[in-house]
Amino acid sequence: MTLKSKTGDKVFGTILLLPSILIVGGFIFLPVVQSVFYSFFNFKLTRKKIPLVWNDFDNYRSLWESGKLQNAFGITFQFMILVVLVVFLMGLIMSLFMNKGSSGERLTRTLTLLPWGTPTVIVALLWSWMFQAEYGVVNFILMKLHFIAEPVGFLVNPDTALASVGVAAIWRQLPFMFIMLLAGLQGIPTEMYEAAHIDGASKIQTFRHITLPFLKNVIRSSILVTIITNFKQFPLFWTMTGGGPMGRTETLAILTYKNAFVNLNFGVGAAVATSWMVVLIVFSLLYNRIFKEAKY
Repeated sequence: MTLKSKTGDKVFGTILLLPSILIVGGFIFLPVVQSVFYSFFNFKLTRKKIPLVWNDFDNYRSLWESGKLQNAFGITFQFMILVVLVVFLMGLIMSLFMNKGSSGERLTRTLTLLPWGTPTVIVALLWSWMFQAEYGVVNFILMKLHFIAEPVGFLVNPDTALASVGVAAIWRQLPFMFIMLLAGLQGIPTEMYEAAHIDGASKIQTFRHITLPFLKNVIRSSILVTIITNFKQFPLFWTMTGGGPMGRTETLAILTYKNAFVNLNFGVGAAVATSWMVVLIVFSLLYNRIFKEAKY
């Protein structure tokens, strides 16, 4: 291939990428820059005159001194860790079971994908009804099994609200993890398992030395996507609890929304968004650096 043809290919490739670059730049990069910019201003839409007033780091300082930012970070991390761990473990168990070629595999896959294909707001409404104290199916089942003596308001109880939203998130996101891990399992060469069987390896040894290493890249990317999804989770929380009760489900996304679109204080809202955006970027970089792509 000549130098001229190589240059032409690069130019052609750049032209093809240009629409995507413009879309990403216009709809993602510019709003991010604008959000960081607003975080240093006293930007309230309730002001009658000039809405923008430079206030240095006052937005960040007020958030920190009020304790709301730390509380939101804590709740967000609790929720994220809970959902990611359960989704991964359940997805791994389900994929290992389905990879054995059990009967009804296609039907099971189709049914498993239904929660993933359901809009998040619809999922939130469904689980809100199921967790309802008077006529919710969850209370009905628990009372029939004699686990509880009287109905529990799961979404209005500070002790159970976060876990209840977590259940809805797990139900919604489990299919993604299941399908990803199942695809990874089916991509492992059968010769590897046959060789291990001939060598007399146990099931635990086979899982540890063959299955897990081959699934490393799938696990790495799937868990990262699940972490980011739950770190910025908004529809489930806003629809099911609105950040309550007593701020027990006020995550970073909820805190951002309340400040920006309820209190109309875009400066503080932008400060919250900028704070967790920086944390998420740093975490993603460290995560990818620690869990480097495996090569075979």
